[in-house]
Amino acid sequence: CISSRRPRSFPAVPILQALLYKPLTPSVIPCVFHFRASPSTKISSRFCFWIKPRVPPQDFNIFRAGFSANFTAMTGSSSKQSSSVYDFTVKDIRGNDVDISIYKGKVLLIVNVASQCGLTNSNHTELNGVYTKYKDQGLEILAFPCNQFGGEEPGDNAQIAEVACSRFKAEFPIFDKVEVNGSNAAPIYKFLKSSKGGLLGDGIKWNFTKFLVDKDGNVVDRYAPTTSPLSIEKDVKKLLGLLDSLKQQHIIPSLLVK
Repeated sequence: CISSRRPRSFPAVPILQALLYKPLTPSVIPCVFHFRASPSTKISSRFCFWIKPRVPPQDFNIFRAGFSANFTAMTGSSSKQSSSVYDFTVKDIRGNDVDISIYKGKVLLIVNVASQCGLTNSNHTELNGVYTKYKDQGLEILAFPCNQFGGEEPGDNAQIAEVACSRFKAEFPIFDKVEVNGSNAAPIYKFLKSSKGGLLGDGIKWNFTKFLVDKDGNVVDRYAPTTSPLSIEKDVKKLLGLLDSLKQQHIIPSLLVK
């Protein structure tokens, strides 16, 4: 038994799943698997291999590639870590794929919406107002219908679009109905929640939770369902760079007076 004393780093995934893996080649059989979990994104591991016979480098590479692929398939994990909202593709209300990277350079307000919620009228009205006011300055509002809270978005996509566009006159894009909590949560919402946790945990608490994203795709703030879209206006203007221009407009006249 030849033991490697050199620690190696692997992406943090459920390590015990590795015990289910059947090697691609009989020449390499993992017989001992020690690991040490930590809160960091890496897990330091040490392997001990029975080698029968001496393993050619290409065999080990095949084993390593197969191990990684099998790991991802079993656990749903991947070594690729999303760094911004631009890494995601979602579906619009008609079922077409939309690459979020088309919004690069814009400020995004991402909201999970519902048609029959007590917060619906006020939020839709104010979201429309904020969007109309700042869409030409670079703001986009992305609305994701969700039926996980009180069953208040029960319709299909066609019905949702009819309510949003006819009743509330929404001009911002409405996307496919998604789940925002649980194992079936949309990947973009898993990313949003991991980037900005809420009070008493990361989970979305109710309809109209809002995430503010800067021009580089970074999640910079999160707002509770009861937070008025109008109260977010100052934060939106700051990310759009409008507050700086307003300051300049006030500074220049004051210098002229002096």
